[in-house]
Parts: sequence; C-alpha cells; structure tokens
Amino acid sequence: MKNSEIARVFEDIASLLELKGENRFKVRAYQRAARSIEFLPKEIEVMLQQGEDLRGIAGVGEAISKKAVELVTTGRLSYYEELQTQIPPGTTALLEIPGIGPKIASKLASELKISGIDELEQAILNGRVATLAGLGSKTADNIMRQIQSLRRKDQRMPIGQALPIVEEIIADLGSVPGIRNLTAAGSLRRFRETVGDIDLMGTADNPKAVIQSLVALPHVREILAQGPTKATVILLSGIQLDLRMVEHGQFGSLLQYFTGNKGHNIALRTRGQKKGLKLSEYGITDLQTGKLETFANEKDFYARLGLAYIPPEIREDQGEIALAERNALPNLIQLSDVLCDLHVHTDWSDGNDSIETMARAAKRLGYRHLAITDHSFGRGIARGLDEKRLRQQIEEIQRINQRMEGIRILTGTEVDIRADGSLDLPDDILAELDVVVASIHSGMRQEQVKITRRVIGAIENPHVDIIGHPTCRIIAEREPIELDMEAVFRAAAHASTVLEINATPSRMDLKDSHAYRARELGVKLSLGSDAHSADHLEFMRYGIGVARRAFCQPETIINTWPLRQLTAFLKRPR
Repeated sequence: MKNSEIARVFEDIASLLELKGENRFKVRAYQRAARSIEFLPKEIEVMLQQGEDLRGIAGVGEAISKKAVELVTTGRLSYYEELQTQIPPGTTALLEIPGIGPKIASKLASELKISGIDELEQAILNGRVATLAGLGSKTADNIMRQIQSLRRKDQRMPIGQALPIVEEIIADLGSVPGIRNLTAAGSLRRFRETVGDIDLMGTADNPKAVIQSLVALPHVREILAQGPTKATVILLSGIQLDLRMVEHGQFGSLLQYFTGNKGHNIALRTRGQKKGLKLSEYGITDLQTGKLETFANEKDFYARLGLAYIPPEIREDQGEIALAERNALPNLIQLSDVLCDLHVHTDWSDGNDSIETMARAAKRLGYRHLAITDHSFGRGIARGLDEKRLRQQIEEIQRINQRMEGIRILTGTEVDIRADGSLDLPDDILAELDVVVASIHSGMRQEQVKITRRVIGAIENPHVDIIGHPTCRIIAEREPIELDMEAVFRAAAHASTVLEINATPSRMDLKDSHAYRARELGVKLSLGSDAHSADHLEFMRYGIGVARRAFCQPETIINTWPLRQLTAFLKRPR
C-alpha cells in the first residue's frame, strides 16, 4: 500500500471520528499523521523492509504506527473497518469527493441510501439531492462539478510524491562504482506539477552494473525490460521508470533531448535544420559532412546552436529560445537566494513543532528571518488563535528573539477570509504583527463574483500583506475556487499586496502560469512552505520550481530581500 493510500485512510478515520463527535485532539492526531505520511520521502513499505521505526515520523506514535504496519502488511485496517460499520453504509466512498464532509455524506447515505459516486451522480441528475433539507440546487451543482473533475482526472503523479522517490533511487544508485552522471529528465526535471512517468539519464564506466542495481532495488515492483544500457521498471508507487545509460561524452546530448517538452525540441530541431544540422539524443550531426558531434554537457549543446544555456524549468516553447538567442534570458531565482519563509505553523495551532524548533530548523537552512503565521481562531479544527492567544504568542516570540542569535522571528498570522468577506481578527491586532497572511479555508464553492470580491476585499485591507494559497486548489484532489484571476492580479498590483506561491507540494498555488501573469502585471510574490513541522520547511524547493517556471527573478520574490528591506515594505503606509 502506497503512502498516499495510507494517508487517505487516516484522513478518512479523522473524518469518521469527527462525524461520531470524538474530541478534536484525536481527530487532529490522525490528520497530522496523514499529512506527515503523505509527504514522506520514502515509502513506508520500504521503511519496514529496512527495519526503520515508524515512530520517527512526525505525528506518528505507537498506536498509529501499529495501524500503518497493519495497512502495509495486510492491505486492511480492522479499526477503520469497525468505524465504517458505525455510520450509514456508503459514507466513506462519498467522502472521497472534494467538498463533501462527514455531515453531508451521512445525510446522503442515510436519507437517500446513496453508497457510491455513480449513485450520487444519478441522484443529482434526477433532482433528489437538491430537495434534501440544508443542501439545495447550488450544493448539488457544486457536487456534480467535483464528480466530473474526478472523472477527468488522469493518472499522473504529483511531483511532491515523485521527486522524493527519484532522489532516493538516485542516492541508492550513486554508490555503484564508476557511475559519473545520473539525473532525472522529462517533466520531472522541468518541474511540472505532475508527471506521467520518470526518465533517468546517466553515464558510468560499467552501465550494466547500474542497470542491475536498479532492478534489484526494493522500490521496484516489476521489471518490464532490461538490457545492458536500458531498463524499464514499475515502482511500488505504480509509476513507470525508464533508465538510459550512454557514453560519458554523450551525456549532455542525451539529457537535453529528453528534458524539453515537445514544442521546445521541435523548435530546436527546426533551428538546427536551418543551420544544416540534425539533432538527436546522440549529439548534433552536420548534414553536409555526416560528422556527429557529441556533447558531455548541455551548455555546449546549446552553444553549438548559437544559444545561451536554457534552464530546464523553462524549456516549454514559450519564447525561451528567442531570449536565449539574444542572450536575454532572466536570471531565475534559486533556492540559495531565499532568506526567509513567510508562511509557517507551529504547535500553537495545528503544527507539530514549537516556535523555537521551527526557528532553529530555519536557521540550519541558512535563513536570516522567519514568519510564524499560525491560524486564526475561525479554524477551530486547527486550534486557531484568538486575539488573547495571539498576544501571548507575540510575547513568546519576543522572548525567543532575545535569546536566539542568527535569525529573526517575525510575528504573524494566517487569518481567515470569512465567507462574508470579513477577516477573522480585528484590525488593531493585525496592525501589531510583522506579517499578515490572509487565506480562504471555507465557502470555496461560492460563485465567481462573490468569491473574487472576498479576495479583493482582503487585498485592499491595509493590514493584509500576503494572500495565501490564492486559488485553494489541491493538486489532483480539489479544484481551484472560481476566481477572476485577472481582477485579482490587477487589484494586488494596485494595492501592492503580495500573492503567495504556496510551496506545499500538494498545493503549489499560485501555479506557474498564474505566477507568470502576476509577475507580468508587476505583482510582488512570496514563497511560503506552509510548514506544519520542521521537516516541511524543505518544501520551499517546490515553490522555487514554480517561480522558475514563471520566469521569476530574485527581486520579484520578497523572500530574497534582506530584513530591513522586507520590514520596510511590510510596514509601508497603504
């Protein structure tokens, strides 16, 4: 059973416990465990094979560890099955539909005897759902849209699941003697938010030894093909991985050929043809002489075509070749440019670690400052902070700042934008904070005009600095809210309010195309890991991937600014 499946079971358990009226701490424990397991860099099945203790996973104690082992070894969980018998049949299946919580699922299952998505779809079509008390036609329409979205969803894997798997495989194969290069290519290297399969490219003195090591890894579920320089396998996660090995001197050609998207590669081949050249995975052939030139690195490959090196993330045929020809490519932001994280949660709300633990972890990453932005009190399930507790947290941060050197902790909040457009905390307490992130967590199915007005209202609030995860999407799980993005971007540019690129790998929100357009209109952007534990601070790299795909330079992202510049910007009159 994959980590994503285990996480889903624990999420379902949390929902079922909430439906039964269990205390919120027990519900929250399963939610925390689900979140930690979903983003583990290693499959739990592999961890157990290697004798690792699951209790080392954040939020996983003795009881949940035993349940995870039962799921992996048997594919079932007796506790989960027992919980399911205590609610109307079909409720769990309905919970898989985004936007359907325990109460609505119970109503649909008990009153309409619905036990699956197909039955629910039919009940919406014949009008039965719309007649239920407390639901109505609007809710029925929203549910139908989510069902249709589920039916459209393809089988691509989110990069947040694929990248850690690939990095572990590369690390395992790195110990093979004589290996010199090993890199992911394709959509993973371009940092697309989802990938259909995984391409690995490498060189080694003994390619066959690398192939043999790959097929013997515990990650591999099935071997589809195996030769002296190529192999195709299915991993435990269900995704296909292809490994290709070439001579050391051909690595640049191979990597370039398998990295760019179709449009980028066609444009390059067309350019080559005009110069009398033929491009292939083996190198560049002079059509007049028949001579093949090989390239050990991509920079020389592009230079042979009269182009500056094009970073992998922007090889999407969106004008990058013309820019490379003029040597006018932007200086894309890098992870090393980031000086702070501006969206972080602690155990004061629904995080796992203390303020000090988060600060020390940020300091180890080389950050100079860190914003603590725990939820406001409207997020009851997240133990959000009311005004009294927020003032207590401000005092605690001041005490920690007095004794901690090398990093400055900024006071902040992630304040809810309520369904009526108001904020969850009064302006006077927001004015005292260093950073205010405003986000939507409820009322996500409102019509476009109303929900856009909510977001723009927050943008225009003089105490709001950043709009968090603006479209509220969860990749492959929850559709984005129906915002008028152009109106939001223009309002943010006018008010000098920052829009966030949320770096949580399941969100990556704003997505790349939105971040690109916002940047074009002069909107400043921020990066927030939305970390709920110290380990989650590492999510920042996913935000960097989005920012690079959006052609963002360091100055566009306020996380790269020194503390004095950042605080002056956040406290400017508005």
